Amino acid sequence: MADLKFPSLNHVLIAGRLTRDPDLRYTPSGTAVCNFRLASGRRFKDQSGEWRDDPTFVNVVTWKKTAENCGEYLKKGSAVLVEGRLQSRSWETEDGQKRSVLEIVAQRVQFLDRVGGPEKRIPSEVSEGDTPMADEQVPF
Repeated sequence: MADLKFPSLNHVLIAGRLTRDPDLRYTPSGTAVCNFRLASGRRFKDQSGEWRDDPTFVNVVTWKKTAENCGEYLKKGSAVLVEGRLQSRSWETEDGQKRSVLEIVAQRVQFLDRVGGPEKRIPSEVSEGDTPMADEQVPF
């Protein structure tokens, strides 16, 4: 039984709204990283027939161009669809306390809000693989 192997799948798809403005920073090597907290939930009827909300709050981290786009276009209350994987991290604080966090590392963030006016065009979806091609690289 010890050699029994189970398939491994770490894939998250969640929609919600940002609970605060995103925090865009850069690592010492210049890589963009953006963190935000997402509120998502379900709505259900309780035993008395009243509608109730059951919110879930998750931390999301994005990297590179996705991070820059999230930092530029998102704000508190923005609606997004996040696709990524779960990651747990542990660390020790300066006063010796052990901390840990479970967060989503986003591979793709889709912006769900509409913004009026052509002056601020928001990409509807950004992902780690989004890099524009130069004209000479187009295959036709």
